[in-house]
Amino acid sequence: MPDARHPISSAPELCKLDAATVMQLYTSGELSPVDVVKATLEHAEEVQVRYNAFSSIDHEGALDAARASEYRWQRGAPLSPIDGVPTTIKDIVRVKDWVVRFGSYITSAQPFAEDAPSVKLLREAGATFIGQTTSPEFAWKPTTDSPLRGVTLNPWDPSKTPGGSSGGAAVAAATGAGIFHLGTDGGGSIRIPSSFTGVVGHKPTFGRVPNFPPSGFFSVSHTGPLTRSVDDAYRMLLAMSGRNLDDWTQSIGDLPPIQLSEVSFRSMKIGFWRQPPVGALNAEIDIAVSSAMETLADQGASIIPFTLPIDDVLDLFDHHWLAGAALRYTSITEDDRSKLDSGFREAAEKGLRLSAVELLAAQVKRAHFGAAMDVALNSVDVVISPATAHLPFATAMNAPPNTGAKSWTEWTGFSYPLNLTGQPACVVSCGFSATGLPIGIQIIGARGADGRVLSIAKEIDSLMGGPVLREQPRSASQRHQAAPAN
Repeated sequence: MPDARHPISSAPELCKLDAATVMQLYTSGELSPVDVVKATLEHAEEVQVRYNAFSSIDHEGALDAARASEYRWQRGAPLSPIDGVPTTIKDIVRVKDWVVRFGSYITSAQPFAEDAPSVKLLREAGATFIGQTTSPEFAWKPTTDSPLRGVTLNPWDPSKTPGGSSGGAAVAAATGAGIFHLGTDGGGSIRIPSSFTGVVGHKPTFGRVPNFPPSGFFSVSHTGPLTRSVDDAYRMLLAMSGRNLDDWTQSIGDLPPIQLSEVSFRSMKIGFWRQPPVGALNAEIDIAVSSAMETLADQGASIIPFTLPIDDVLDLFDHHWLAGAALRYTSITEDDRSKLDSGFREAAEKGLRLSAVELLAAQVKRAHFGAAMDVALNSVDVVISPATAHLPFATAMNAPPNTGAKSWTEWTGFSYPLNLTGQPACVVSCGFSATGLPIGIQIIGARGADGRVLSIAKEIDSLMGGPVLREQPRSASQRHQAAPAN
């Protein structure tokens, strides 16, 4: 079992630093952005060989940006407190002058002319982009393998999946290949891999981080950070949040500001969501999360049982998600459809069979569900649940063994309901399985309450002594498995 307090890591010392420490060292002149970015690029190449976490690594662009950042720090004029922080972007998000392939052979190999809004905000703050992280084709599932990029491996156990669809970002975060990692979450795609790899993942309140062009999955899709600490997630979220007129789905009013604050659990009311809407909860996860809740009760919190205010949330989500997959599918030629991941093709074809009336009825039902969740979150400080119902499983599988799950939504029931309702949710680690795999706990707040969620997540992470990765050797067969398809 990995030892969280005495880890063995092959990561260079500079790749273990958090954003706050890097900023202090840049300010004092003891460290340069060029030093940090060079070390990060070198380490990212090692991580790529071991775990196939990257779609591409941009040495030239990253070093050019690091030199510009170094010059600004030397003049005492950084663009922001995160100027020069090594950052990765998931390979479904537009980056100026980068080719973005969505893990698919059928996408264009032409570079994009402009950044997505979240990327633009990070660039304007001085974040240094070192590379793209892997995703399944069109980010369609919560494991990370694609026809174009191959299989991404979990650094805690390379025979296991890191989860997905932001699996490459989670692996990069876990191994120290960058400090900030931009992911997306349309049904758990930030939170599931964060749980499976022992890192922090935050799905913000919908609309806090601008998005353009609109996702095919529309308002179930969120953009957010994956990092090694809650402090880093907070700093990254601050930098990538804001109003963008291209994103019509954003509210025209201001969301509450994001602030980290001291937390006391004394007299705090916490809803405990213990059972997924479909299937059973793994016994080891149940023990770890229940133990964490007992710790919070010992700190003075009142723990109140919580259940979703809806019975058929799986069917409701499937209507939205399958329709989104179908929308993407309709833009693909008949010839190219045969080259798609078979699971994505099957899901999209199901979506094509939905009628407009069925989709509109689902949207109305979603509105009722969202309102009921707003009411429920108004009666407690936060709701806490397991991050996932299952431990990481073999990379060759799309669902945990012995569950009977036929679709990914049948084993991810702690995640996708919150994509329908737009609440912020943060995942941190709360323990390990008997075989040393991380177990995540999810903190859910009212819409707009990202600061409260992150503050409570930070305190829970401190109480639980969040894990630090111990790298493990890999066999030749695992190296072969990780290699991208030709």
